[in-house]
Amino acid sequence: MTRVSRWGAGLGLAGLVLAVAGCADGTTPGADAGGAIDENAPVTITIGDRPTPDKPNDIAAFERNIKKFMDAHPNITVKSTETKWDAQTFQAQVAGGSLPTVMNISFTEPANMIPNKQLPDITDELKLVDLTKDLNPEVLKIVQDDAGRIYGVPIDVFSVGLAYNRALFKQAGLDPDKPPASWDEVRQFAKQITEKTGKAGYAQLTKDNTGGWMLTTMTYSMGGSVQSEDGKKSTFNDAPTKKALQLLKDMRWTDNTMGSNFLYNQEEVRQDFAAGKIGMVLQAPDAYDMCVKNFGMKPADYGHAALPQDGGPHGTLTGGSIKMINPKASKNEIVAALKWIKSQEFDKYTDEQLAVQNAKDTIADKGFVGRPGITPLSQETYDRYNGWRQPYNNVPVEQFKGYVESTKTLKLIPEPSNKAQEVYALLDPVVQQVLTKKDADIDKLLTDAASKIDARLAR
Repeated sequence: MTRVSRWGAGLGLAGLVLAVAGCADGTTPGADAGGAIDENAPVTITIGDRPTPDKPNDIAAFERNIKKFMDAHPNITVKSTETKWDAQTFQAQVAGGSLPTVMNISFTEPANMIPNKQLPDITDELKLVDLTKDLNPEVLKIVQDDAGRIYGVPIDVFSVGLAYNRALFKQAGLDPDKPPASWDEVRQFAKQITEKTGKAGYAQLTKDNTGGWMLTTMTYSMGGSVQSEDGKKSTFNDAPTKKALQLLKDMRWTDNTMGSNFLYNQEEVRQDFAAGKIGMVLQAPDAYDMCVKNFGMKPADYGHAALPQDGGPHGTLTGGSIKMINPKASKNEIVAALKWIKSQEFDKYTDEQLAVQNAKDTIADKGFVGRPGITPLSQETYDRYNGWRQPYNNVPVEQFKGYVESTKTLKLIPEPSNKAQEVYALLDPVVQQVLTKKDADIDKLLTDAASKIDARLAR
């Protein structure tokens, strides 16, 4: 799932039954999905995610990129459409055969689509266009089957860690270079922060579906799951989720280290965190951008650690965007689509001149260069890219050390594959009640939520 869609439309669909009746709009007429590959044969592809008319500058840049690509590949004709992934419309688009040749989809989709043969096997074509070696093998698992065959191209990835306020750590007598690694330590650190500073030692997202999202993250870090692999049944009514909720309950009612606000969405918690009202909160590293640029947090005060673990390491929640290729695309169309993806999403990582220019442009736009995160690239490619851009870094990378180390060791666990946003919405009240009702019955709350969610998943 993309970070943007987190705050917009819901995510996750039931196992989709693909009923594409013909070629995608704009693909080469009469193309055969099999057969030999001819890289010089005339081919037409349609790309999704064209900017909307209210963004003329983006459209102009988009069209320049298309022209540049077609000039470099005279046998490939590129058309475009505004078609974008949206949980509410994707199923209809699939069933109606209206998908473009290539478009962005959420990380939540491949788990259902691969076993249902709703995505083409692009393993050999990826090798042909020399892209496989540049991809992160851990992230690739999101789009691979049990045999290791590849069915999509991850392009944007995030994972959850622990954001913490280094200034509050210092005020509390804690070492900001040694953030908590376990949930027991989180509880201990939160106590010390509240005792020494009077601020909330720890805060939890609880509304607008983020309560369920972060409860899922905590469950993963404690060795549990939220949904069965086939997406047909909930699995959170067991020890790991109960332990996560009990921890929150203890921190709230026994320790009193969670402040006074228990109804936070993403923007609200980032605002209070940036203002120095919160010591620790679960976030992806892109929280830095909003905290510093939008809410005026001092860069020196921001720290980001690995997601705390319990009895692990178990892993962390990951999401992001994948380039999906239409399952009706011919071999030639797949190759053309992958060449497009490579030129738009990966050349900037493998071309030093492009990488440096991109860094300069980002700084000119008052953006951030060097802020760590999960990469869709192989470590070797990513390290080389970061080396080119290092002279332009304007983010205190050393303050993300714990998180960076975890990206190389912690398992990346995808979000629930079936109706994830609905699952999160039904788990929001569970977290809210644990934090607002001292006598909240965790067992009953989870049993009731599981019953409601299982009814949704069975539809």
